[in-house]
Amino acid sequence: MSPRNGELWSYTEIAAHIGVKPETVKSYRRHGMLPEPDVITVLGSPRWYADTIRAWSARRPRNRDH
Repeated sequence: MSPRNGELWSYTEIAAHIGVKPETVKSYRRHGMLPEPDVITVLGSPRWYADTIRAWSARRPRNRDH
C-alpha cells in the first residue's frame, strides 16, 4: 500500500500506537524527535500517514525499562 493511500494519524493515534500520552508525542515533535507531518489540515493540525509513523516507530530508540 502506498503511504499516500494510507490512514492519517493525529497525536492521539500515534500515542496509542507507541503506548504514550498524546502530550508526549507533542513533546517529541517540539524536540524534533518526530518526522515532519505528511499533511497539515485546513485547520492547521499536523497529520502523519500510518506508514510514516510505523517506520519511525521501528527505528526509534526504546525506553530503557522495556
